[in-house]
Amino acid sequence: MSTSDQKQLVLVVDDEAIMRLLARTTLEQAGFAVEEADDGQAGLAAFERLQPDLVLLDVVMPILDGFEACEALRKLDGGEHAPVLMMTGLDDSDSINRAYQVGATDFITKPIAWPMLGHRVRYLLRAQRALLDLKESQARLTNAQRIAQLGHWEWHVATGQVQRSDEVYRIAGRTPEELSAAHKSFLDIIHPDDRPTVDEALYAALYRQQPFNLQFRIVRLDGTIRTVHEQGEVHYDGAGNPVRMQGATQDITERKHTEDQIRQLALYDSLTGLPNRRLFKEQLSHAVARAERSGQVLALLSLDLDRFKRINDTLGHEVGDLLLKEAANRLIKSLRQTDSATRNDLNLANHCIARQGGDEFTLLLIDLVQAQDAAKVARRILEALSQPFNLNDNEIVMSASIGIAVYPLDGADADSLLRNADAAMHYAKGQHKNNYQYYNGKMNTSALQKMTLESNLHRALERHEFGLYYQPKIDATSGLIVGAEALIRWHHPDLGVLSPTEFIPLAEESGLIIPIGEWVIRSACTQTRRWHEAGFTTMQVAVNMSSQSFEQEKLDKTIGQMLDECGLDARYLELEMTESTLMREAETMVNTLRRLKATGIRLSIDDFGTGYSSLSYLKRFALDALKIDRSFVHDITASEDAAAITSAIIAMARSLKLTVIAEGVETESQAALLRRQGCQFMQGYLFSRPVPAPEFTLLLQKDAIATSSRRVFVPA
Repeated sequence: MSTSDQKQLVLVVDDEAIMRLLARTTLEQAGFAVEEADDGQAGLAAFERLQPDLVLLDVVMPILDGFEACEALRKLDGGEHAPVLMMTGLDDSDSINRAYQVGATDFITKPIAWPMLGHRVRYLLRAQRALLDLKESQARLTNAQRIAQLGHWEWHVATGQVQRSDEVYRIAGRTPEELSAAHKSFLDIIHPDDRPTVDEALYAALYRQQPFNLQFRIVRLDGTIRTVHEQGEVHYDGAGNPVRMQGATQDITERKHTEDQIRQLALYDSLTGLPNRRLFKEQLSHAVARAERSGQVLALLSLDLDRFKRINDTLGHEVGDLLLKEAANRLIKSLRQTDSATRNDLNLANHCIARQGGDEFTLLLIDLVQAQDAAKVARRILEALSQPFNLNDNEIVMSASIGIAVYPLDGADADSLLRNADAAMHYAKGQHKNNYQYYNGKMNTSALQKMTLESNLHRALERHEFGLYYQPKIDATSGLIVGAEALIRWHHPDLGVLSPTEFIPLAEESGLIIPIGEWVIRSACTQTRRWHEAGFTTMQVAVNMSSQSFEQEKLDKTIGQMLDECGLDARYLELEMTESTLMREAETMVNTLRRLKATGIRLSIDDFGTGYSSLSYLKRFALDALKIDRSFVHDITASEDAAAITSAIIAMARSLKLTVIAEGVETESQAALLRRQGCQFMQGYLFSRPVPAPEFTLLLQKDAIATSSRRVFVPA
């Protein structure tokens, strides 16, 4: 078509020259450009060359008449939509009908009223432009609907017939022949599970004038399922009866899939596939609301795997993730099959399992007959988790701690139940783990105190609230002080002086034990150097080490650097560790202790006899001394068994060339028996309680005055 800044071109095809001249003159005066052809065949050639905006075509012509030329023109490129105005002197209806049949847009009869020709042509061009705009608009709409997978339909309620766009058939995966015009035909392809919902929505729209807006599934001929969204609007007659319904159908399968993926990521744990904290709380709130209406009892179990961090630290996070996945599977399987286990739908089951994060899980049990039934589930779970896990050629033995909160006894809402179950779980962990505990009101008070204490502990180092007390180590033969054990105390601003048993477990749990341990070593070494400078040059100091401290990489270099900073020779520092620390990762500890020993540091086992040390490993550990646990020393004069055990420990230690230290000596009779058994060194209240450094210095001074010469302690 011609652009707006050009004259529109009209091609005049007529075998009479005078008719062509009159037509040209009239059209040019009306503002059109004109080209001519003297027969039908020449007219077709001119059309292909010029692509005119309109063709004025005579019917009666030699070679190729107007009917034949019009029919051929419609087959040419660009000829499909070009307006064709046929000029005919034939006024019979057959000629007019034939003109329209071959594709004429309109006709004009001779003799022609020339003044009207320009108006007729202009009208035809305007109508053609409107028709083309409409077709382009329809094409754009159709294309947009195809891209959006959106079709439209109109249902005539009285007849049951439906008119559908092509896109509706594409969405349904059927041809118009496969999907009849009957309204029922589309209802038949709706997924059986969704059919009642659609029927109800249609009835509500037609007879209750409610909005028709819902999504449902359809089944294609090949069995694939698509999800569609439909909206509709009902039109009524004057009496309020539904006449027709117009609507749109959109294929939202991909969007629904994306939404499901987003929901999965937002509401489910990516590792185990279990509901996450957010979804579980939502489910718990719904369950509490139902329980309130029905008077049901439900229980919330909070579960935490014991010592899970050790798995990540020693075997890596890959094994840790495998363990969490397998633990989740065991939780599901541990519930009875009659429980109708499900991961995410409380409407289909009487329990739900979720991962709260890390190694913590929650389980919701509903429809309980009595609160005690939750204990049965807890015992099954503990039994299931206690079976060895075989992961990547590693056999792992785990345990768990479970806290139980019961609705309505322990909380009337989701937050209260979660908080109280968590408090009960932490209480269970403090009861030697691998057990379950029902919630009671005292637990929250204890948890709050613990949380407050942990918060204070974080600031204790920077506020210089820690202090060291020293208990003397005595030579059993001479009675001289040969060393000291450094014992930490916390000078809490509100609670007073706290012993290690009151805050060290919390420091280990919170990860603060590493910096606290380093502070103890640095402070003890600094004080020992001061004693050396004061003339007590053989003084040694022993420091208790947490198992977590031994898990540090390059521990030997870290301690060596601290010794250099304090100016203390390594042989005057002794590190004490428990048997359980030694045997937890025995092979790793052998290498760690050998590196420490190479620096000159002394090493000893604390509380010996209470653990499960292997004699073969004791030979391999680079140890210098062992300390007999105070429980044996306490009964040594009253129990033959205790006396025999201490005698055996001393004999074994001497055979391994280890120095023996008895701790907890409180009476002279205990000390005398230990001397007869060959014990070399002692600690206990018989000699002194742990005291601050200034008081310990006084003990050293009194010791020096009381004897003319101090016995020099030579490390074994």
